[in-house]
Amino acid sequence: MADKAKGKMKEAAGALTDSEDKKVEGQAQQRKAEAREEATQKERVNQEQAEAKQAEKDRDKEDRKGKGLLDSVTDPLSGR
Repeated sequence: MADKAKGKMKEAAGALTDSEDKKVEGQAQQRKAEAREEATQKERVNQEQAEAKQAEKDRDKEDRKGKGLLDSVTDPLSGR
């Protein structure tokens, strides 16, 4: 966020002083900051998805824990 603000300041300073180089440098710095923010956001989303997937696996494992292979099979002779 700070890099984006610095880029805006450079761009504004370049506009005030008629320095095309400073304007371009400021714009480039802003784009770089935005790209970094996007990468961080994607990384955060991927991490959250991985955690959700692991939580689902853990929940499913816990659900299956008390059930044996023949848990749903009844005894036709005894009626159970």
